[in-house]
Amino acid sequence: MPTEPLQPFGLPGGMSIHLSAGSVIGWALFLVFVLWAVYTLAACYHWVRYAHAPAVAFPAIITHLAVSALIMTFALSGAFLP
Repeated sequence: MPTEPLQPFGLPGGMSIHLSAGSVIGWALFLVFVLWAVYTLAACYHWVRYAHAPAVAFPAIITHLAVSALIMTFALSGAFLP
């Protein structure tokens, strides 16, 4: 039995990772934004390309962007209006 207490394993080269609640939430929101952007691009393409009434597609796209902006604003600040 060694006489010294056990030491925790460390990252090579003395590297350290500092995870805080703010950084985890920031990365999570970034991931949500990326997924939202991919979904929006795909939905806009399909609305314009395959819509039988393109006159309905553009107001639907504008409504989607406006509602998404309000939801993101509320999620980030807690207020409905910027």
